Parts: sequence; C-alpha cells; structure tokens
Amino acid sequence: MSMTKRFYIALILSLPMLLQMILMPINHFMLPGGSFTDFILTTLVMIFAAGPFLKSAWASFNNHFANMDTLIAVGTKTAYVYSIYAMLNHQSVFFEVAAFVIVFITLGQVFEEKMRNRASDSISKLMQLQADVANVIRNNEVVEVPLSEVKINDVLIVKPGQKLPVDGEIIEGQSTIDESMLTGESMPVNKVVGDQVTGSTMNKTGSFKYKATKVGNYTMLSQIVEMVSKAQNSSAPVQKTVDKISSIFVPVVLIAAIITFLVWYVFIGNDFVSSLLYAVSVIIIACPCALGLATPTALMVGTGVGSKKGILIKNGEAIEIANQIRTVVFDKTGTITAGNPEVTDVIGDQKIILKQAASLENNSEHPLAKAVMDKAKDMRVELDEVQSFNAIEGKGIIGKIRNQDIFVGNLKLIEDKRISDELKEKLHQLESEAKTVVVVGMNDSVTGLIAIKDVIKPTSKAAIAELKKMKMKTVMITGDNQLVANSVAKEVGIDEVISEVLPGEKAEKIKELQSDNRVAFVGDGINDAPALETADLGIAMGSGSDIAIESGEIVLIKNDLMDVVRSLRLGRKTFGRIKLNLFWSFIYNAIGIPIAAGIFSFIGLSLSPELAGLAMAFSSISVVLSSLFLNRVKI
Repeated sequence: MSMTKRFYIALILSLPMLLQMILMPINHFMLPGGSFTDFILTTLVMIFAAGPFLKSAWASFNNHFANMDTLIAVGTKTAYVYSIYAMLNHQSVFFEVAAFVIVFITLGQVFEEKMRNRASDSISKLMQLQADVANVIRNNEVVEVPLSEVKINDVLIVKPGQKLPVDGEIIEGQSTIDESMLTGESMPVNKVVGDQVTGSTMNKTGSFKYKATKVGNYTMLSQIVEMVSKAQNSSAPVQKTVDKISSIFVPVVLIAAIITFLVWYVFIGNDFVSSLLYAVSVIIIACPCALGLATPTALMVGTGVGSKKGILIKNGEAIEIANQIRTVVFDKTGTITAGNPEVTDVIGDQKIILKQAASLENNSEHPLAKAVMDKAKDMRVELDEVQSFNAIEGKGIIGKIRNQDIFVGNLKLIEDKRISDELKEKLHQLESEAKTVVVVGMNDSVTGLIAIKDVIKPTSKAAIAELKKMKMKTVMITGDNQLVANSVAKEVGIDEVISEVLPGEKAEKIKELQSDNRVAFVGDGINDAPALETADLGIAMGSGSDIAIESGEIVLIKNDLMDVVRSLRLGRKTFGRIKLNLFWSFIYNAIGIPIAAGIFSFIGLSLSPELAGLAMAFSSISVVLSSLFLNRVKI
C-alpha cells in the first residue's frame, strides 16, 4: 500500500476524533461508544497506516540499532497502550494523540514519496523518448523491426520526422537533426557522411542511411537513464555523518523523554498523564525525519537539474566533491581545442613528406594522425606498404618503407637525428604560431616538417574566465611542446601549463597538484582515463572515448567547456542546499525539544503530542520544499 493511501486512511479515521475534540469544550460532545470508539478508530489507524514505522522500528530493535522510526513507534505506542490501560480503568484517554501523530507523520512521508515518484517519472519520460521500431536494410530490403532486434553494424534508414532508433554513423545522405533532448540546444544540427548520430534524436529535413554503432543498454539515452537513476539513489559522504548522528541522537532523545517524565512526575509533582504527555511530545518532535530527508531530496533535485542541462552526475559523492574543488585541470586536444586539427603547412617535398608520414600514420587513431591522413587524401597521395612498424610512446612512430628507415614524431624522437639550421628555424617559427609540428625523416636525418593547428573551442576562453571568477586555479596538461602549449594557454587565459607530458605521466602530475588543493580533471581521450580516475573529480567530455566517459564522475553531453563551470556551480548550489537543510533540521530540534519538554510552560509555551507531530511533519515538508527550490537556481 502506498504512503498516500495510508495517509488518507489515517486522516478519514481520525476526523471523527478531531470533531469530538473541537465540539467537546462547546457542548460536551462525545462520539457514540465514547472511549471504545476512539480505541477502534485508533487501532485501525495503527494497523493500516502505522505499519511501516512499527516494522522498521522492530527490525532496528532486533539489530540493536535505533532510527527515526524508533521514536515514532515509541511515542505512538506509549500513547496507545497507556490509553487502553486508562480506558479499562475508567480514566481519561488520549487515543487521538497516537492517531493524529500518525496522520501528520504520514503527511510528511507523502511529500517525500511524491518527490521520489517525480524523480522516477523523469526517468520514465526519458525512456519514452526512444523510437519503438527501426527501418533496417536486410537482404537488400527495408524491414521494420522492433528496437530490441537492431544489431551493431545494421544499416538503418531514417526519413524526415522520424526518431533515430539507435546511435550510429551516417554512411549515405545528409540531414539536420534536432538534438535538443540530448543537449538542450533548440537549433537543429547539420549532419553529413561520417558524422555520429544519437538514438532518440529527431530527424528534421533529409533522409539518410546510417550504421548502428551502439544498441540496447549501450546507447547514449540508456546510459543517461542509468546515470540519472544511480545518482538519484546514491548518497553523498555527508549522509554517512548524518546517519551516525541519527544513531546517537535517537537513544539520547529516548533518555531525554524518560528524564522529562521523571522531572515532571517525581520532582515537580505533576499528575501521571500530563507528565507522560510531555515525554511523548519530546519523542515525537525530536523525530529526525527532516534530518533524513535533507541530503537525498537535495541530491535528487540537483542531479535532475543537471540532466536537463546535459550534465550527467553519476553519484552523490561527485556533488559533494564539486563543492570542494579549487583547481581545474584541462587536457588540451578535444577539450580546450575542438579536437579536429588540420595540416596548415608542409615543409620540404610536399608529396614525399605526406606519403611517408601518411603511410606510417595509416593505422593510428591519434587526432594528429587523422589530420595528416586527411591532407594526404586531399592531395591524392598514394600510400606505401610499411614493414617493421613500431610506436614509441610519447615520441612518435618508426618503420621501414622500401628498405628505408622512416620516422614521424615530435622533437623527443629526433634528439639523436640530424636537422638542418633552415628546418630548425622554420620549426621554431611554426611553433611560435601555436602550431604543433610533426617532424618527418629518413634514416638519421630530418627531411621535412608538417605543421598542424587545432582550433580553440568558441566557449573555452569564457569558461576559463568564469572559473577564475569562482576563485579556481586553472591548469592545462598536454603532451604538446612548451611553445605551443603556452600560446594556447595565453589565448584562453590558463594560469599554469604543464607540457610535454607522456600519456602515462598525466596521473602523476594530477597527484602533484592534489598536494595543494582538491583537483578536477577535464578530458576526453583514452589516455585521459588514468587522470580522470586519479583526480578528486573526473569530468569527461561527452564526445570523448567510452573509457574516458566511464572514468569520469561527471559527463558533459554537449562537449562545451561552459558546462564545466555549470557542473561546479551546480555542485556548490546543491551542497549548499544540503547544508541549509541540515542546519534547519538541527535548529528545529534544538528549539522544539525544550518547548515539548515543558521548559517554557510557565509562560504558556508548550506542545501537545499532536501539535508536536504536526510541527515534525512541517519540518519534513519544509526540507522537501527547500530542495525543490534548486529547480529555480541558475547555473
């Protein structure tokens, strides 16, 4: 039975007793059957509405542990059992206390349940974005098949107005695609042969064929759903502290309630019933439901806000760490720059230099290798067969072409090679223009240079400026040479540059930076995975490799550096809301317990158990509403 149904059952059964309480002072109104009717109504409330609290409290007792449900169970059971005793001995009863407390507590739980359902609904709505069927070419015919039957490398046809069934790569045709469900951007994106497309986005204008590259649970949408679901059900490290406090707080409250009863009954000489009511009020108002809601509600809303903005936060820990980050480290290629480098200059015999370089680079996936291959293709250079191919990490590649030793790489590769003064001067000139220079040579001599430049992303400079406003230190780590790295860093405003770093050394550099501050690393490549894992917070660009995305705690779908700023702001805002919620919960108990204990009764300030239950429910509702305000926060 849902908590909403339990609440309505408790409310309906309690209304006659509420009517009796209101009318009794006016005309001594009593329900037919008197105390016995109150007993029946309250018993039904306890059976149908209080079950989850009582079961949870009993389970905790059997495990020698006390939780917030323990306070609810002890408070309501005390009022209920004593009222049965009083009824049998023809004394005043207060069954309504137990019934009303359950009503108000379930009211608070209803708000929490609605919020969790809203989170589940958002995930369900994401899943509804998927296409139901796909048009697949099989045996030279177009066949409509269920989405579950689409396989990797299937060729699919998409017409205007149709949703893309799965992720893939366009192999024929072109179109504009609405990717707003993925990126939040309203303008359609032009797509041509070779471009990647994402399942569940909407095809707008043209028809095209594309090859399926990711299906089932591996599509981008499925990954988003999984990440959002895990994040909303995870907890931040601060929650462990809250749980420890609650485990100590509950026994302390029970002791405080016993002391309250003894002080009023034994030392002050108050009657038994009123002394017991003070004790019950202390138990009820001290129930730390708001404390338990403070962290998870804020996390659910915060991660939901992030997913709408194209920022996928994998767990609650990432939110808390984002609040503590003071240094942000960036990879260069594909992160600060667009990751689509182009050859700008070829020094030496162009066709021979490109032929040698492209032949060696033919099997490489490196962005610079792709730039060389594209240039060779544009110039219609025919490639040679390569023997004895060997890649040297962080330096370059070597191999034999027509019995000649050919090498392609960076300056580290040619430390023992001969290079003419003319080529050396040209090399330095190209580097001063922020171009990455690839040296090409034969045997022991450098014979030519290939200059490559990657365009800086339009938002990189603005993102770095915003991080500086947030008092963040910015660092760029790159395998590129010092001159090129400094030029790029100067253009975007990076504080510190660490250049000529081998892929395996990035993680070590991150560890060095961690000695000063907590560090976030932003990257997109396979070689960035160790650094993403090592950093306190790994932020992976959504256009990057699968292993980089898997290694990051935060994934930026839009591949926009401004989302690094937004994710860190969201972390700060969400964790700030958690702290505000916790502050309110503690202050509420600090103020409420003395009032419930009757310390201020001499000035007429006290709380009955029913009012204590109402106040406790209000505190839980206020925490939920506080968390919902995160939806209005600008990041």
